[in-house]
Amino acid sequence: MSTPSPWPPTARRRIYLMRHGAVDYIGADGAPVNPDSVALSATGRDQATAAGLVFAQSGVRFDSVLTSGLPRTLETAALVLAASSQQLPVAQDERLQEIRPGHLGDLPRDQIVPAFLGLFSADADIEQHRFIGGESVGEMLDRVLPAFGELLLRQDWHCLLLVLHGAVNRALLGHAMTGGRTFFGRLEQASACINVIDVGPADLVVRSTNLVPTDWLQHQQRQTTLEVLLGQFLDAGSRR
Repeated sequence: MSTPSPWPPTARRRIYLMRHGAVDYIGADGAPVNPDSVALSATGRDQATAAGLVFAQSGVRFDSVLTSGLPRTLETAALVLAASSQQLPVAQDERLQEIRPGHLGDLPRDQIVPAFLGLFSADADIEQHRFIGGESVGEMLDRVLPAFGELLLRQDWHCLLLVLHGAVNRALLGHAMTGGRTFFGRLEQASACINVIDVGPADLVVRSTNLVPTDWLQHQQRQTTLEVLLGQFLDAGSRR
């Protein structure tokens, strides 16, 4: 006879998983900006501040903050903390950086669109897709999932602010929802969106996804962030 599960269950911990605020990957001169150094745009700063105000209004108090270490995640976290009147050290884990792109100039023009938008594919071989000819989804999962697993095992946090990236968030949410190695390419992650994950002793519960404090219903949005970015690259290329 099996032993009944204890009741009530152990209280779950909470992760607020954000994507960084909006950035401009195309400079004023029409040239691409290095994604390793790009900063938030004015819109991105407003988005991060708005998220911080929502946390403040809801009485959310973080006890730990972790970013990928890229400037756009560090700046987002700093603005969220400032707007919610919290002062905490901001940790970094470079294993959680965004999927690493290749160089557009290395691709034939007819391959640019699938190189960008292949991340939205539901194909069984999605792990083989290389983002703009760079890192594959599978290679990203190889570094991201172990880092996330280590984070879940740590007992030094109860309410964590985790500021990362669109593709990385899809990987973590896929893992949380399925318990396995899953990439949800079709799950949109808008700039500065908030996802809510509860962490129990033996489970993960995804409570909310893609909450955007500056545009809750996203009523006017019909393109994904990657589709918008692709349009900007193609437009900039046509003007140069």
